[in-house]
Amino acid sequence: TTTAHHLFTFLLSLPFTCGSYSAFFVIIQSELICSKLPAMLSTASSVADAKANLTKITWAHAVNDAEFLTRVLASDVQFIEADISLGYLKDDVNKEREIPIMAHPPATESDISLETFLQRILQFNREANDPSKVKGVKLDFKSIGAFERSIDIIRASYDMTAFDTWINADILPGPVDNTATVPVDPTRFFTAARRLGKATLSIGWTTRWGPDFSEGLYTEAQVDAMIAAIRANGIDKVGNAITFPVRGGIVANSVTNMIRLFCALKDTNNVTFTIWSSADDAVNVEKLREFIFTTGLDRTYVDVPDDLHKKLHLDENAFSNTCKKTLQARCFD
Repeated sequence: TTTAHHLFTFLLSLPFTCGSYSAFFVIIQSELICSKLPAMLSTASSVADAKANLTKITWAHAVNDAEFLTRVLASDVQFIEADISLGYLKDDVNKEREIPIMAHPPATESDISLETFLQRILQFNREANDPSKVKGVKLDFKSIGAFERSIDIIRASYDMTAFDTWINADILPGPVDNTATVPVDPTRFFTAARRLGKATLSIGWTTRWGPDFSEGLYTEAQVDAMIAAIRANGIDKVGNAITFPVRGGIVANSVTNMIRLFCALKDTNNVTFTIWSSADDAVNVEKLREFIFTTGLDRTYVDVPDDLHKKLHLDENAFSNTCKKTLQARCFD
């Protein structure tokens, strides 16, 4: 503590500009904290614990039918991910009313509508007597039409101010020459999203990857296109939280460009990353760990298959023996 005090006193005597002080103090603070403190988490409550280590948050995927939703609500899962498409309820045998339903293409039928899905989760969350039981919701839209048709339903059927609500879509073409998947139109997406207030925007790139891939990354041009789309549509000005869903095998090769992405938006939006991976994806585990450590356990959600999650060893002390700059400090490199 004495050493730190003398160091800061010395720094104050230097003829730096205000901006230089800011940059220097972030870096020095990073090094001081890093040298003195292990990467321990708060255990005061599950909420504090989750904020300190987002990698601990658990997920349920493709919760697209009523029975599955019932089981997930009764479980300890913390985040519910589900797909929304335009289609028909199964009891609409004559297919007379096309509405937003819970279904992943190519499915066009479901036994639960988006409206009922949200109403059930809202009721559960309001009646939960333990804050740790409350579920977050990630709504994955498969087309711009499905999203635009869903805005009024979300506003009427859910409380986005009280409970975590993510709006997910791939809005730009992405790595490895992916041409098979058409991204959701970013301008129309952001126009509709602004009607949802401060919902978290989970916005990513379409990707192509698999077991036989080892080369590929989120390129500088793709990162620049994302930054440009966010700024062109005023999302930096309204300040929505943004999480970037990034594919594990690809982002492991993209640390530098992800730092650029964070640094470009950190002053206007709360930026996090959500790592995802398909079951058979090729992933360099050590490089992916390096990405997670660089961005930080408090800025990185990990939504990957269980076997990959175990290989990453993301426990409380996973990175305590290694000392590196904070993500904030890296913006001044």
